[in-house]
Amino acid sequence: MAKGYELHQARMMALQGMGKDLVRRAKSRCEITGVAGVALRPYEVPPVGADPDIDHTLLISDECHEMLEHPERLGGRAWQCLAEAVWSEMPAVQVVAWRMLNELANREDWAREVLDEIFLDPEVEAWAKAAQL
Repeated sequence: MAKGYELHQARMMALQGMGKDLVRRAKSRCEITGVAGVALRPYEVPPVGADPDIDHTLLISDECHEMLEHPERLGGRAWQCLAEAVWSEMPAVQVVAWRMLNELANREDWAREVLDEIFLDPEVEAWAKAAQL
């Protein structure tokens, strides 16, 4: 058990080490919702590799993190920001937005409509489908 704890701590330290770069890239905003002035935390987009990768890590709000951890709670028009996020230049943002939209499409007509209009690069689409919510 101690070995697992040590690995977890090392991973957390590596994520913290990229914190300034994440904040700079995200301009101190949630990379999914665009909200500023709230607590932000790193989120590794599954599937994760052996070592943290900044290109597979997003800076997201606590609210986004909660929705990613509990997708059954995801719902409502408040998440229409995903319609814009899915067109981000960052593949990791596209992946998370696509996954959240897929979850919402089970309950929300607008999310189904957005999904019908989306085109992802084949590599990004494969990543998005690799470990859905």
